[in-house]
Amino acid sequence: MENERKFISLLSDYGFKAVFADEGNSLFLRKALQALIQSESPIKEVQFLQNEFIGLSEDGRSGVYDLMCEDEKGRTFIVEMQLGHYKNFIQRSKFYAFHRFNTLVRKGKYKFEDLTQIYCIGFLAHSIFRKSAEYYHFGRLMNQKGEELDNQITHIIVEIDKFEKKESEIHSDLEKLIYIMKNLENIKGLDQLPKFLTEDWIEQAMEKVDVSQMTIDQRMHYEMMMAKNASIIEMLKEEKKRAAEEVTEEVTREITEEVTREVTEEVTREVTEEVTREVTEEVTRETAKKLAKKMKAKGMSNTDIQEISGLSEEEIRNL
Repeated sequence: MENERKFISLLSDYGFKAVFADEGNSLFLRKALQALIQSESPIKEVQFLQNEFIGLSEDGRSGVYDLMCEDEKGRTFIVEMQLGHYKNFIQRSKFYAFHRFNTLVRKGKYKFEDLTQIYCIGFLAHSIFRKSAEYYHFGRLMNQKGEELDNQITHIIVEIDKFEKKESEIHSDLEKLIYIMKNLENIKGLDQLPKFLTEDWIEQAMEKVDVSQMTIDQRMHYEMMMAKNASIIEMLKEEKKRAAEEVTEEVTREITEEVTREVTEEVTREVTEEVTREVTEEVTRETAKKLAKKMKAKGMSNTDIQEISGLSEEEIRNL
């Protein structure tokens, strides 16, 4: 049907890169960044930077961003999309921010004056801040009274799964951005499009992920990325399964060894006690016989010997 349209999710690799990392048309990216940093001034232009860095030494950690760019004011924006649950995301974000900070310091010949701002932005499909009801987090260095101490590095985290606003409740560009990131792939027809989706920056982005508007090459690229992602997911599942099996085997081996050791100790203890008891009884009986022989030699009656030694009458007669 003409009225039906299918959009690729902006949370997918293809959708994210097609919309956010389009060097030929950065309108959506510029509007999104302006909304994310809560700036009243438009971002006029962006320059895309290398999204991979290599460790400073052979043992140094390397990293890959989904996107890194710089605007006309020299501000750096590092943007990442995290689909899987990763509780240490903020630690990785700090790692990226500090690496960029060090780069700026080196460029300034290790002077700390006039350093441009760094914004580390993370779109998370799954929540990591469970104790907070907020879906948008804007963090800078603060003192114990919440007073800002420094604005050079800013961490912005968007937990998409917490965003529950309906179309009628959406007013800001930030809300519009998160809404389409969460819901675009579920929109099937033109009659389902919220009115704000007709704004030029959003409309242009939607055209880039509209399956019906894709060329043969674009569709092939999209399907190859989907196949690659599916393979990665399968590999991760296999790795988890193998890891679980290895843990199970290790635990089973440890339990078996522990049980075997405990059983061996118990059996050894029981055997030792049994042998000790038998030996003790045998020694006691032999001692009683020797004592009975001496008493018999001294002419004591069998009745007295039986009472003192504990031997039976037959045993005393046979001495």
